[in-house]
Amino acid sequence: MIPVGEFKSLGTELNSRFRVLKPWWDVFSEYLCIAMLMIGVFGCTIQLTQEKIACLPSHFTSPTPDAIDCSHIRSYRENETSQSASDKPENPILQEVFGRKNNLDIHQYVFINHYCYEREVHWYAKYFPYLVVIHTMMFMVASSFWFKFPGTSSKIDLFVSILTKCFDSPWTTRALNEVSEERGEEKLVILRSNTVLKNPVEQRADEEETIGLLRSASVKSNPEKKVAEPQTTLSVLDKKEGEQAKALFEKVKKFRTHVEEADLLYLMYVLQTSLKVLQFLIIIVYTAVLVQNIETIVRCYVPLELTGFSVFCCNHNKAHLFSKLAYCYICFVGLYGVMCIYTLYWVFHRPLKEYSFEHVRLETGINDIPDMKNDFAFLLHLVDQYDPLYSKRFAVFLSEVSESRLHQLNLNYEWTNKKLRARLAKNSRDRLELHLSMLPGLPDTVFELSELESLKLEQVKNVTVPAGVIKLDSLQELSLIYTPAKLQQSALNHLQENLKVLRLTFENPEEIPGWMYTLHGLEELYLSGPLTSEVSKGATLESLRDLQNLNLLSLRSNLKKIPPSVADLASQLQHLIIHNEGVKLQAFSSLKKLTTLVSLELSGCELERIPSAVFSLSNLQELDLKDNKLTTVEEILSLQHCRRLVTLRLWHNKITYIPEHISKLSTLEMIDISWNKLRKLPSRLFYCTKLRHLDVSHNQLTSLPPAINILQGLQFFSAAFNSLEALPEELFSCKRLKTLVLGNNCLSSLSSRVSNLAQLVRLDVKGNRLESLPVELGDCPLLRRSGLIVEDSLYELLPLDLQKKMNHSKN
Repeated sequence: MIPVGEFKSLGTELNSRFRVLKPWWDVFSEYLCIAMLMIGVFGCTIQLTQEKIACLPSHFTSPTPDAIDCSHIRSYRENETSQSASDKPENPILQEVFGRKNNLDIHQYVFINHYCYEREVHWYAKYFPYLVVIHTMMFMVASSFWFKFPGTSSKIDLFVSILTKCFDSPWTTRALNEVSEERGEEKLVILRSNTVLKNPVEQRADEEETIGLLRSASVKSNPEKKVAEPQTTLSVLDKKEGEQAKALFEKVKKFRTHVEEADLLYLMYVLQTSLKVLQFLIIIVYTAVLVQNIETIVRCYVPLELTGFSVFCCNHNKAHLFSKLAYCYICFVGLYGVMCIYTLYWVFHRPLKEYSFEHVRLETGINDIPDMKNDFAFLLHLVDQYDPLYSKRFAVFLSEVSESRLHQLNLNYEWTNKKLRARLAKNSRDRLELHLSMLPGLPDTVFELSELESLKLEQVKNVTVPAGVIKLDSLQELSLIYTPAKLQQSALNHLQENLKVLRLTFENPEEIPGWMYTLHGLEELYLSGPLTSEVSKGATLESLRDLQNLNLLSLRSNLKKIPPSVADLASQLQHLIIHNEGVKLQAFSSLKKLTTLVSLELSGCELERIPSAVFSLSNLQELDLKDNKLTTVEEILSLQHCRRLVTLRLWHNKITYIPEHISKLSTLEMIDISWNKLRKLPSRLFYCTKLRHLDVSHNQLTSLPPAINILQGLQFFSAAFNSLEALPEELFSCKRLKTLVLGNNCLSSLSSRVSNLAQLVRLDVKGNRLESLPVELGDCPLLRRSGLIVEDSLYELLPLDLQKKMNHSKN
């Protein structure tokens, strides 16, 4: 006997893990299959364990054996009794034999039983229980085929695995609980504000409280307003659970891209349901037709020579039971067919290739859950039939807001207060700076560093500055390098008052945040990225009028003209820096309006001459034209209109000579004409008697004019990387020199008059043809070994006492 449980495991337990994808009609159909399977197994058991048929010779004889009908023996006897009364038999063909012995042994009866069972019992009556088992197995296979088909089984298995993990994940419970709590708080605040009448001051306070709670509650729907609470989240979700939830988010994303574009699952489900309907129609028709062939009494013809009897009347022992089971089976099959037809109605009547989470959004308030399509949508429709709670909890892992909130938790675990403090360092402005790079978000623990003065974020994703930034009282500088950032209102209010320096690096103008234009306390703004577009062919900066305290603006871009919005800063801007990237800057009309400009840097702008608009900047003190295409500076004479100009940088150009009238720029204190193509210097250059810094390095100079001694205030002089073979003795008359750089030239000797340079701190003569150093270096009281840049072999030729003296450093 085969236990029913073995067959049950084939149909239900084998697919128990897929129960979430079985709607009620599929589950009901499974129970019907189990009932039908029990009928078949019961019939098979009886068929194998009991005698099938019992045959006895007929007591009637007739010249025509076909006239003997075992099923009418009783009716014949009744007719015979009525006929004997009148002694007029109406059917003399049939005659009952009396007194005749069978003389058959038991083996003959067994043989006749088998013989008649095989030849005379209808095949349906013999194989009915086996057919029931086969039909039921076909129904079960058809119902579970899409769970085993190679093209669908992997997707279904992965979906069920992810769905189960999402349902059981502690993060799901955490996210839904936060949403319910926040919505409760929001309703409570609104209720209070609507029911209590207050004076205007109290009402305004309540409105602010309501707005604050709305912002905190909007975490569920707006990523730019979420506020993380590390103390509460840490107690609910540990690090391991957070990492598991993070992995689930990645799995859901990959599964979505893998499944959402196809509709194979839907098609396979339709095909298998259609197949079940077809099976039902075939089985119900032929079963209803053949069920009447299950007869209790069977007439059997046996060759006369075998037993001496030609007709045997047999009793099919199980026919009565099989007949009842067959009609019961037909009822179950009919009910199963109704379920299949209803399934087809559901499949074609409802739009199953699109799934909307609208009810989830309304219930949970997580408004960024996307709608699903195709196979993904179909799977979720099936899950809804099982239990809508599954789709609700699964939706948490489709929300980008929920994902960013989880990333925030993981960040808080990884970047502890102690770890962040270890990364604090002084920047170039001597401010205590924290530099974070390549993070998935901004840790909330950052806002616990109250001493932080500068925050630098590089390629950090999903940055939303919360209200916690208020704790950073010392924060004055913010750098966002390829890091789009959003601010909560309270954070914006704080930065508007306290932020002094903002640095933005972006890939397209749309990434410039709108809140930048409202920072009325900002003093320095550095923008690095494209500011032009092919459509507008102009700068895309909005009005800078609200930046009332801005005095420095730096634009590192590919400008064709200075943005008109820069003119909004005409009344206060003092420093303008433009670094172009190989694009020629042509229009300078906006410069004329910047009358307060003190410093101007035009670097990499492909300038071939000094822009005339510069000459109208009467307050200009520093002019830097680095890395352009200047070959001549004849118009330099016009710079005398800039009566306050003290610094002129013409480095990294292609200038071949300096005009004599440069001497008219009598206010200059610093000139940098390094990295050019100068072959000689005009003597009139040294008539700029206020020069303290002169750099002519990286040129093609072969000599220096003796007029250099006119610069008695010169403190820095560099002529490195030229072709100087000798130095004028007048150079050593510049007694205020502190730095003298002459490295990488062709000098063969150094004058002993170097001892006149009593303030010399740094001397670089490395890379020349010197054979020795003058011992008079010892008369330079401030020169030490660290300030003497020379080959070790030359230094070792100096007297030992001089070496010892220069090695000595003052504390």
